[in-house]
Amino acid sequence: MKLRKLLFLFLTILSGFTAFSQSQIINKEQRYIFFFHNKFVEENDLSVAHPEYGKAEYNEILASFRKDNFIVFSEIRKKNTNAYDYAEKIVKQIKKLLKKGISPNKITVIGTSKGGYIAQYVSTLLANPDVNFVFIGCFMDTDIEQIPDINFCGNILTIYEESDIYGVDATKRKESSKLKINHFKQIELHTNLKHGFLYKALDEWITPSKKWANGDYELN
Repeated sequence: MKLRKLLFLFLTILSGFTAFSQSQIINKEQRYIFFFHNKFVEENDLSVAHPEYGKAEYNEILASFRKDNFIVFSEIRKKNTNAYDYAEKIVKQIKKLLKKGISPNKITVIGTSKGGYIAQYVSTLLANPDVNFVFIGCFMDTDIEQIPDINFCGNILTIYEESDIYGVDATKRKESSKLKINHFKQIELHTNLKHGFLYKALDEWITPSKKWANGDYELN
């Protein structure tokens, strides 16, 4: 009877150590994406269609990233979310991953429209030149004067649509930024969908975003 109790106690302790050790194991090859949606999703249910651009394919976008084995962190934000405050919260989450041993180049922050501005603030506040960022449809020339506190930092990919007035070439922001940028690349799309291109789970912007997140800074 005593032997049986001792054996049970030993197995319990052993299983406890096994569970603990497994919780400490970090997959060094796993890649992570933080995805921030546009303002329309913040203000409307996903079932509501934009009068010009149609429904926002938020869930389809997340599914596409997850299909390629990325761990995706994303949520539908509360209405009137402050971009700077939200970015501060995300920076804390990213720093927790870094403290667990995740390499910064395994972390990618992707944002569309307002979500892209949140991503830009994350880039500024985190100030880690090895983290990847993809800014989609979220820069206008007037931003330099109207939002002077943004500084790009990291591996930066910007994607904009030729027919979209809300997202243009971001070279001016690159040149005005005071932090380190390890890689910088831009893609101009020609979908003729205006700002609506980022509402859709289009390969035109999702595929290069995945490549960037996988460390392909030449987008081959």
